[in-house]
Amino acid sequence: MKKVYYLKTCNTCLRILKELNLPSGFVLQEIKNEEITVKQLEEMKQLAGSYETLFSKRAKLYKEMDLKNQDLKEADYKQYLLEHYTFLSRPVIVYNNHIFIGNSKKTIQLAKEAIHG
Repeated sequence: MKKVYYLKTCNTCLRILKELNLPSGFVLQEIKNEEITVKQLEEMKQLAGSYETLFSKRAKLYKEMDLKNQDLKEADYKQYLLEHYTFLSRPVIVYNNHIFIGNSKKTIQLAKEAIHG
C-alpha cells in the first residue's frame, strides 16, 4: 500500500508532500473531507503498534478536552481518532509494510529513504 493521510489546510503537511516528491501510485487522503474508516485505522494500528502512537497530543482539542489528565486506554485513543481528524498525528505515510507518523525531520527522512531508496 502507498498512501498518505494528510490535511490540506496544514502547511506542514503540504510542505512535506512537496518535499517527498511522491512517485505515481500513491493515494492521498485528505482526512477532513474523507474521514478515516475503522478498517483504515486498524491497518495503521497494525503497522504502528498502537493507537496511541497515531494519536497527536499536540492537538488543540486534546488540551481543550483536558485529555492529558485522563487515563486514556487504547480503546479511548481509537475512539478519539475516529471521532475527529485533528487527533491523527499528521501526516501518516504508509509505504508497503512501513508506516511513518508525524512531521519530525527524522521521520520524513526515513520516509524519503524508503520511498526513493
